[in-house]
Amino acid sequence: MFRNFSLAAAAALFAAPALACDGFEVRDAYARATGAMAQAGAAFMSLHNTGSRDCHVVAVRFNAAARTELHTHQEDDRGVMRMVEIDAGIPLPAEGVRVLDRGGDHVMFLGLTRPFAQGDTIEVTFVFEDGAERTVPVTVDNERQPGGHGHSHSHGHSHGKQD
Repeated sequence: MFRNFSLAAAAALFAAPALACDGFEVRDAYARATGAMAQAGAAFMSLHNTGSRDCHVVAVRFNAAARTELHTHQEDDRGVMRMVEIDAGIPLPAEGVRVLDRGGDHVMFLGLTRPFAQGDTIEVTFVFEDGAERTVPVTVDNERQPGGHGHSHSHGHSHGKQD
């Protein structure tokens, strides 16, 4: 009986699909330094999917914040730009790039339990629709200029409104 169970378990394991985000990479990740009393911070980077399957980032975590969210800027009905959570997450097509940059999509840290100092490295965990997780280092760098990601905007990148 044990042998039959082992064979069935092995067959199920090999039949399971590969994780959809095997090609996920984060490039040029940086966060802005915060003051000692800051309650919020933000991180910016480019998300790359070098794989052949689409993937979908559904959440992000950071252990020194009460909440960590994927955010974007959205114009309200009065023409005022506001930061809002991207409820549906961030789809990342195969061979695609999505830039998280100041004034657009970004990672938002709310309820910080410690400040970010210039030169620090923090670790941010991305959570995918398939349950996979990837933790990446993010350097705190106030000298970084917006748009310094060194990439082309031609790989499935979207600047549109997020749901």
